[in-house]
Amino acid sequence: MAAAFWLLIFLALFSAEFHLIFSFTDPRDAAALQSLKDSWQNTPPSWDSGDPCGTRWEGITCKDSRVTALGLSTMGLKGKLSGDIGGLTELISLDLSFNPELTGSLTPRLGDLRNLNILILAGCGFTGRIPDELGNLAELSFLALNTNNLTGNIPPSLGKLSNVYWLDLAENQLTGPIPISTPTTPGLDLLLKAKHFHFNKNQLSGPIPSKLFRPEMVLIHVLFDGNQLAGTIPDSLMTVQTLEVLRLDRNALTGEVPTNLNNLTNVVELNLAHNKLTGPLPDLTGMTSLNYVDLSNNSFVPSEAPEWFSSLPLLTTLVIEHASLHGHLPSKIFSYQQIELVLLKDNAFSGQLDLGETVGPQLQLVDLQNNNISSVTLTAQYTSTLILVGNPVCSALSNTNYCQLQQQTAKAYSTSLAKCGNPQCPAGQKLSPQRCECAYPYEGTLYFRAPSFKDSSDVTRFQSLEMSLWVKLGLTPGSVFLQGPFFNVDDYLQVQLALFPPAGKYFNRTEVIRIGFDLSNQTYKPPKDFGPYLFIATPYPFPDEDKGTSLSSSAVAGIAVGCSVLVLGLVGVGIYAVRQKKRAEKALGLSRPFASWAPSGKDSGGAPQLKGARWFSYDELKKCTNNFSENNEIGSGGYGKVYRGMLSEGQVVAIKRAQQGSMQGGLEFKTEIELLSRVHHKNLVGLVGFCFEQGEQMLVYEFMANGTLRESLSGKSGIHLDWKRRLRIGLGSARGLTYLHELADPPIIHRDVKSSNILLDENLTAKVADFGLSKLVSDSTKGHVSTQVKGTLGYLDPEYYMTQQLTEKSDVYSFGVVMLELVTAKQPIEKGKYIVREVRTAMDKNDEEHCGLKEIMDPTIRNSGNLVGFERFLELAMQCVEESAAERPTMSEVVKAIETILQNDGMNTNSTSASSSATDFGASRAAPRHPYNDVPKKDVNDTHAFDYSGGYSLPAKVEPK
Repeated sequence: MAAAFWLLIFLALFSAEFHLIFSFTDPRDAAALQSLKDSWQNTPPSWDSGDPCGTRWEGITCKDSRVTALGLSTMGLKGKLSGDIGGLTELISLDLSFNPELTGSLTPRLGDLRNLNILILAGCGFTGRIPDELGNLAELSFLALNTNNLTGNIPPSLGKLSNVYWLDLAENQLTGPIPISTPTTPGLDLLLKAKHFHFNKNQLSGPIPSKLFRPEMVLIHVLFDGNQLAGTIPDSLMTVQTLEVLRLDRNALTGEVPTNLNNLTNVVELNLAHNKLTGPLPDLTGMTSLNYVDLSNNSFVPSEAPEWFSSLPLLTTLVIEHASLHGHLPSKIFSYQQIELVLLKDNAFSGQLDLGETVGPQLQLVDLQNNNISSVTLTAQYTSTLILVGNPVCSALSNTNYCQLQQQTAKAYSTSLAKCGNPQCPAGQKLSPQRCECAYPYEGTLYFRAPSFKDSSDVTRFQSLEMSLWVKLGLTPGSVFLQGPFFNVDDYLQVQLALFPPAGKYFNRTEVIRIGFDLSNQTYKPPKDFGPYLFIATPYPFPDEDKGTSLSSSAVAGIAVGCSVLVLGLVGVGIYAVRQKKRAEKALGLSRPFASWAPSGKDSGGAPQLKGARWFSYDELKKCTNNFSENNEIGSGGYGKVYRGMLSEGQVVAIKRAQQGSMQGGLEFKTEIELLSRVHHKNLVGLVGFCFEQGEQMLVYEFMANGTLRESLSGKSGIHLDWKRRLRIGLGSARGLTYLHELADPPIIHRDVKSSNILLDENLTAKVADFGLSKLVSDSTKGHVSTQVKGTLGYLDPEYYMTQQLTEKSDVYSFGVVMLELVTAKQPIEKGKYIVREVRTAMDKNDEEHCGLKEIMDPTIRNSGNLVGFERFLELAMQCVEESAAERPTMSEVVKAIETILQNDGMNTNSTSASSSATDFGASRAAPRHPYNDVPKKDVNDTHAFDYSGGYSLPAKVEPK
């Protein structure tokens, strides 16, 4: 009896402890999560005990005891999405992507999540209709319901989602018309902020409504392919000037293509194939951005090859099969530098086929089966595939390869494992190309819905995709394996993807959730020529984990012993209570990280520890940007948006406002600001202040009137930079970097030096910006920082890339590339050519008249008279981009060399436009983030195919073609 009494006491204490644990999460949210847990199988092991917010259940993010994010991508969840999800009323992000055994209908209670900004249910097994109640999510900006089994019509209520920019309903079984607004109901024509209409591969029917499109829309992707849409293509579509990808193929569209189609001058991919279109072949004259055109299998009236065949210089792929084209085929089409495929079979081209004297270097296949070509003239330059089967010419050339159906010999790309030998991996594991060890990769399929090319064997292009994946997903260099790219029946480029953990055999659950979100939320952006994509993951094979055990007899005995020492238990409860109090205080500190900065006096400025940085209220910044109006927006990107503002005292500033998904933790943000405020140099962009309230994180910087050096070199800014101005800009930015390397305490390595991160003020003074990737060298004797490789493709130091050891000389290499930009005005990687290799080649063939150097010079300075110190400047740049870091100069040596060039011409190296002395500095421990050019960055994900072979040797995993 006594033993039972003590056991009850023990259980009561245990229950009290459990109640204290649960008190960290709001009871409403705790109950909703418990209900979800009860309805799902395979929830993370951390969900089996503790408190969602207090003990940090995996996939749960909290703020002030409320759950704000639920992300369980690729967890292998099984079950249904119960209506209790509606109890998480403070939820901002919900991502359940890539859980194919999440089934059943979508609960209408999703409409109760009024604060929801991101809703991703892609790649699951949901059925039934899309709830009308989703239209209640007024804050929603990202909606992905693709790749489920949803049926019924698209709800007109989605037209109320006025903030949505991503709408993906693709690959379901949706039927009926595309809804548009009426006087009493909303429709999709009201989505004026939408950039993506992805409705492909459904069963939508009826016409494409003319009212669906408006001139004020900002759509860039309209993917309607693979439906049952009928009627004509509406003229209104041609008023959407922002459009880049238009896929209407594989429908039942009729009538003539609107004559104003060529108003869409930004379109990169145009696919109207497999419809019932009539009338003349569309006029694409002026659509000079086009890379990919497919007009096959329609009923256009017979015509000769249109004039625009010879006026699309960026074309990579031309497909017009079964189109009744006749007459002579102009040779110009084969000379484009980027042309890869010309597919014109089943037409009526006649006469002589002449590929011309100059054939594009990328041309892989010309398919002219079943035409009326009677003779052919070939240049020895073309050695790739030409198919003439079914033409009269083959009666005389029957023994040639051209008159036989040929298989393309180019093998589809696959990541090389040659350096690993041929080890065998256990079932379920694969060989990591980076470590040559067996592990369980994160796998899935990438579907590129509108690539600007059709060559699945291009080594350089796919290696750029590999690099962009490990860089942007924060993985170990070389940990990406691509296999078997091919174009499927939908004309999507399908690629098998495997991502490997940096160490060990498994990713942990947090890493899998993060990677899944980055791919489902489109945080990851591929190289531009791959276009819009869809990723579907395979459920990850987590190791067998202990889900809890039942009490054994020894455990029962242990409880009995524990009951006999109740006093010790009471002492433990006391200790626990003290610890809980400290945890509560810590949680309060996390929710109010700036409490220690509260103003202590009238003139304290709100942040007495900071040197020159003000604490702005949200209302103050809202007012000075006119309520963050679009008219004040001067930049945007992954971090958020940047606005031009005018403070009450008249100072013009740039305000960088973080979007929800990119915010740091409060303490990290506070620490960063304290460090940023200590950087003071005339050649570094200065921090004016910050805002941290009402769920906002904003940084306020000095405004730079003349934008970036890249904009000036490209001509976008309208500023003419003569040679002397370029020298001064080079000197100023070099001085800024010298300060970071040698005078900051501790030293700072920028890690992302490039022309778009060098800003110009009203006097064209150069200021280095965007220190978001910077690293502190806390131990000056060590000389390097071992870190993941990050930065921008084209500027990356090869030694850093291969060793992952970041040094000051990494910045020197990047600055050398900037110096070459000052000379050539070209981007580091342009049309597949790498600037370091191009300049080195030009210098090697330079003769006494310097014709080699003239070829590479920016035409705007080539004939501008005496280019003082040009050759010395160019030699200095090439020293900076030496393969070995030891052979590169320091930034201070670069400064001295440029100063000497300017002084030899009698110029003042300390003038305003020449920037300040490198000795003008203040105490520093960190560097600020760039206020404007967060995105778009011409980095690993934004470049075209490249070839580094002339710049430096790459490791085997990214050998150049």
